[in-house]
Amino acid sequence: MELSRTRILIIRLSAIGDVLHAMPVAASLRRALPKAHIAWLISPPADELLAACSAIDERIVWDRRPFDRAVAHGRLIEAFRLLREAHALLAPRRFDIVLDVQGLLLTGILARISGAKRRIGVRERHEGGGFFMTEKAPQMTEPHKVRRYLAALAPLGVEHTDTRITLRLPAALAGFAAQFFAARGILLSRPILLVSLCTTWQSKAWPPERFVAALAALPETVQIVFLGSTADRRIIEEATAALQKAWRGTAVSVAGETSLLETAALMQKATLLLCPDTGPLHIAAAVGLATLSLWGPTRPTIYGPLHGRNFFIETPYPCAPCCKTRCPHGSNECMRAIETEAVAKKLREVLTIEKTS
Repeated sequence: MELSRTRILIIRLSAIGDVLHAMPVAASLRRALPKAHIAWLISPPADELLAACSAIDERIVWDRRPFDRAVAHGRLIEAFRLLREAHALLAPRRFDIVLDVQGLLLTGILARISGAKRRIGVRERHEGGGFFMTEKAPQMTEPHKVRRYLAALAPLGVEHTDTRITLRLPAALAGFAAQFFAARGILLSRPILLVSLCTTWQSKAWPPERFVAALAALPETVQIVFLGSTADRRIIEEATAALQKAWRGTAVSVAGETSLLETAALMQKATLLLCPDTGPLHIAAAVGLATLSLWGPTRPTIYGPLHGRNFFIETPYPCAPCCKTRCPHGSNECMRAIETEAVAKKLREVLTIEKTS
């Protein structure tokens, strides 16, 4: 098959950080095959990020969440109907090659029903997606996800050494951050610390009261802005209120007020992001914001940003990393083993570094 004008589909449905980790795959394909048609099958809410990915020609949105709910509740007829909708979405596009960099049973099925004769998968320990592949990426000792995703390009003979992730925001967002911050009394002339305390993995959560205690130890010249989704708003607003009682500086919650790309625009004007291992960490790194992240069940050597100014605090707890979405012991001891004082001290150090850099 002549690759130069081939039709290629990348499958990475979710989540936010993993979608960003897969962007170098699209960038490498575009550099090697400038005339190829490159599409990406994506699920909300991560689909918004692909608007800032110039390497792809087509963004195909299929919401996996109804399918996941149907399977979880044993509604197999509904799940089958949703897969038929995916088939109707993919089959007419006549893809030649699929790169499944997610490696799930679901993404393997989607690769198969796309009709592509050549289906290349990553070597991940997932539940059966490889059964639907015609080829696999080579074995790797390198643990990081970005490099493991890029390895799926090896069967195509495509150079895959560039691990940089960048988001180029739409021109319409050029003045968004300045106006947004000004409306909430946040000054660009003073340090802005963004805080994202919620995560979709229960096991990654650091207690909100510890965030509050660490932040209350900061100088009052620092301005604190809590980020989050609408679903996280109650927890975040409670943390904001608690901080406002314990600290005399400026602290505001903007949970649920911005889209992913608008959040990225805010990050371009901020000083630092504090968070656990979660999607905003990778958005921040992609737009050049310095980060301080807290790690328990996962490790930055596997999931952390590879480029930029990124500082990590890893748990000393002996059972980490387990890479489980919920703590096997039900106690989240690995995250609780990260001391408040250690985070407060590192925050002050990093903010000083960023102020002088």
